[in-house]
This record gives sequence, structure tokens and C-alpha cells, in this order.
Amino acid sequence: MIDLYTWGTPNGRKASIALEEMELEYNVIPINIGKDEQFSPDFLAISPNNKIPAIVDHETGRAMMESGAILWYLAHKTGKFLGQDSYVTLEWLMLQMGGVGPMLGQVHHFLRFNQGVAPYAEERYRNEGHRLYGVLDKRLQDSEFLEGDYSIADMATWPWISRWEWHEISWENYPSLKRWYINIASRAGVQRGYEVPVATSGIPIPD
Repeated sequence: MIDLYTWGTPNGRKASIALEEMELEYNVIPINIGKDEQFSPDFLAISPNNKIPAIVDHETGRAMMESGAILWYLAHKTGKFLGQDSYVTLEWLMLQMGGVGPMLGQVHHFLRFNQGVAPYAEERYRNEGHRLYGVLDKRLQDSEFLEGDYSIADMATWPWISRWEWHEISWENYPSLKRWYINIASRAGVQRGYEVPVATSGIPIPD
């Protein structure tokens, strides 16, 4: 059994989607970041960076923090979703960790929650978000998934794109990314993982 400490954010959904797709048994422990539960001493003992998600694998006794590391660990534990070339999977996983996640997180901060406060920052992160959408779309013009096969790189990236309504993008500019997004949204494991730790109104789907 794996304990999953999580909340309904893109980073949290990476882990719950991976656990569902890998068909691993897990126990959900909600960490309400709106109530600062990520700063509790018990959680900090598992995740010193006070970020969700985190896991404790009771089979191995290993605790893990950082979403990308968790996905890499689970993929190696199960031998699933590493793709045909695990180094290519790792490349795209690192793009998500170093680019897609942090930059779209700044888009959320400035465009969604603090619009009008810092016009320069809004323009900077809007443009970078659009650039990253373009990088992903170009890759997916010739590949069904980021590695080629469906992998943890897709599981890591997809939850961030699921907040596309916050990113001020036009899907007509990214048809291959749109195809990829809708395809992954139809997966049963993704649909289950998206609803962890609490049910939502469902996955948003572009017209």
C-alpha cells in the first residue's frame, strides 16, 4: 500500500494519475494547501520542501517528495510507462519539471490571481506559456505522445495543460497538442486520478 499526500493541483494530479494508470493500491491523505496543512510537522517529515504530492511506500519503506521524482520512482517500481527509450521520457519529464510547470505556475499567479498588478510579468509569462505550448505542439505533430509511447512524461505534463482555460491560448494554434490533450483526457485512469483527493466538475474539454 502507498500513502499519497496530495491536493487537487496539477502537481498533485500527476501522482494520482500515475497511481491509477499503474494500478497500484494507494491510500489518499488530503493536504489542504488552502489551510496551510503542508506546513504541519508530520507532513514536513515526509516532504521537507512543504510541497504536495508526497508518498510513503510501505512495501519498500521509502518516502518520496517532488512530483517528477515520484513518477520516476513509480515507473521503475512497476516497470511501466517509461516508454521505449527512457532517456527520451526523462527529457520530456524534465521539460515539464523545469519549464511547463514553473512557467505555467507563474501564468496562474499573474494572469489568474493577480491580473493588473504587474503588466510586465503578465506579458513575460503569457509569452513564455505560449512558447511552451508551441514546443509541445511541434513535438506532437510527429509523435502520438511525448516520448512516442504514452509515458510518465505525458502524465506529468497533461495536468498542467488541463488548466488551459487560465492560459489565454487559442487552441486553433496548437492542433496537435489539442489532439493529445483530448486523447489523454479520455483515459479511465486519468479520469479517476483527476478526481483525487476530492471530486470536481470534471475534466475541461476544448470545443
